This record gives sequence, structure tokens and C-alpha cells, in this order.
Amino acid sequence: MESNQYQNVSELARGTYENCDFKNCNFENSPFNHLIFIDCTFKDCNLSNVSLAQTSFREVSFSNCKMIGLHFENCMPFLFAVSFAKCQLNLSSFYKVNLKKTTFTNCELKEVDFTSANLAEAYLAECDCQLAVFDDTNLEKANLTTAYHYQIDPNKNKIKKAQFSLEGLAGLLLHHQIIIK
Repeated sequence: MESNQYQNVSELARGTYENCDFKNCNFENSPFNHLIFIDCTFKDCNLSNVSLAQTSFREVSFSNCKMIGLHFENCMPFLFAVSFAKCQLNLSSFYKVNLKKTTFTNCELKEVDFTSANLAEAYLAECDCQLAVFDDTNLEKANLTTAYHYQIDPNKNKIKKAQFSLEGLAGLLLHHQIIIK
């Protein structure tokens, strides 16, 4: 199927977008409510504060996008599959979202809410997790070896077989008030 190209667009009509490439679009504060995206890519787009009520993201990738303040918990969970590369996701929420095997590469995840999210087998490569909330989060088999600035309480999260770097151990022990030198 041929890919549809959208450049410098600021609004989308209600409907299904399949095999679409969105580039340099400014959707800031736009409603994406009830839209369906299947096998789409967003590159160099601003999606900050976009409303995601009943939005479907099925095999959607975001690259170099500004995505501040998004509430992914409002998306349709059926077949939800996303990936992020070089994106700013600060102040976004993934509350109770299934992110199993999701890849975040070189992303800003500052103050992101991962409460009760499923990040099992996820890969957070070179991601800044400063003040991100991990509470009742499933991080089993997740790879955080190159992630940084995270604070994860092992007593409040599932971390069995998760991978962390030696430098990142301080973020796991902070809640125990241990001094590491």
C-alpha cells in the first residue's frame, strides 16, 4: 500500500489514517479524539497537549517530536503499539498503559507518569527519566542500562530481571537513604 504524505499540517479530519507519514506538522492543542492511526510515522512534529480521547495508535512511530503533556491513558488500548526516538515526552502520562516491548530511544521523559504501566521488556535507551514516576510499574526484563536520572523503588515496582547500569544503581537505592560514594 502506498504511503500518504502530510507536511506542515495543523488539523486532521476525523477518520482512519493508515500508512501515513506526518512531517513538520504542528498539531499543538489539537483534538486527536477518536482518530485511528495504523502503521504511521510522525517526524519533526509538535503534538504537545494534543487531546487523545479514544485515539488509536497501532504500530505508530514518533521521531524527533515534541509531545509534552500527553495523556496516553486516554487512548484505546486495543492493539496499542508505539515507539519513540528523540522525542520530548515531558509531563506526559502513561498511567496503566501497556507498553510491553516499547522502545524509547534518546527521549526526554522528565516528570512522565508511568504509574501502574506495563514496561515489561521495554527499552529505555539514553533516556532522561528525571522525576519520572515509577509506582506499581512492571519493569520486568526492561532494559534501563543507558537510561539516567531515574528513581525507582524496588519495593513498589516489579523489577525482576530488569537491566540497570552500575551508575544507575543509585536511582534504585535512593529510597533507602543509603549514601553511595
